[in-house]
Amino acid sequence: MLRRTILAGSAAATASVLASPVLLHAQTAPKITIGMSGWTGFAPLTLAQEAGIFRANGLDVETRFVPQRERNLALASGALNCVVTTVDTMIQWASAIPLVQVLVLDKSRGGDGVAVRPAISGWADMKGKSIAVDGAGTTPYFVLAYMLRENGLSIRDVQTPTLAPQPAAQAFVAGQFDGCSTYEPYLSQVRAMGPTGKILATTIDYACVVDTLAFQPAFIAANTDAVRRLVASWWQALEMIQRESARANEIMGKRVNQNAEAFGASAQYIEWQDQAKNRAYFGSGLLDFARKAHTVQRETGVLRADVDVSKLFDDRFIRG
Repeated sequence: MLRRTILAGSAAATASVLASPVLLHAQTAPKITIGMSGWTGFAPLTLAQEAGIFRANGLDVETRFVPQRERNLALASGALNCVVTTVDTMIQWASAIPLVQVLVLDKSRGGDGVAVRPAISGWADMKGKSIAVDGAGTTPYFVLAYMLRENGLSIRDVQTPTLAPQPAAQAFVAGQFDGCSTYEPYLSQVRAMGPTGKILATTIDYACVVDTLAFQPAFIAANTDAVRRLVASWWQALEMIQRESARANEIMGKRVNQNAEAFGASAQYIEWQDQAKNRAYFGSGLLDFARKAHTVQRETGVLRADVDVSKLFDDRFIRG
């Protein structure tokens, strides 16, 4: 009993010493509120929160679902101090408020795409066709514009009746329009519709949907260590997914009202970016894609003024 008491006391003292730096960080680090959505690619942030990874790294982090159209306004007002969205949207936001992307979260791998009627055999047949798509400035609109441009066409070469991703897919499946631009899980409705529709292209063919995490420059300058530990928490969340996939899928799925199996199925259409993939993409590919996305946004009128995309990235944190 004496030995047990001594060991317990010693262990407690040791734990206290080990924990004190983390407690100190938790007291001095700012609360980080991340504006996001239920998109599968963002889910490891939820995992890091719910599984205690952020807390173990001395961070007080809240992930908050905020509509994409409101996230930049919330960042500018101070209601959020961190946002996640696509690179093309980050460029659009950067035309109004300063922000810097520090981490690539995921790439869509078939999760976004354009569906058409069987009579459309290729992109050249798209001229004059009606393609249901969400409004200018949204991801489906960018995907359609990007893919058209890659094939020598413009968004002005097609008719674009405005429908949100789910109704766009539903209308197409019901026999309306010549095509639609949408994303999962709605794209799977098209995959399953049989001979009256087909997938013309997805982000497997054109890697144009890339999600990143960003802060305002002033926040990074004042809280460099907290940003570094948040990025490290992302790596640890991805490691947990590899190590405990069933439990991780259950935690991530619960946040979006999916069971573990359904969440795991949705994850097949995205590719989370670990540290090695971040280093590789920051080193070669990301800036080129951002420049191309900038061109598309300018040509479609979504972006009214040029943005220096080279100033929108900081790779310090993915290298630590």
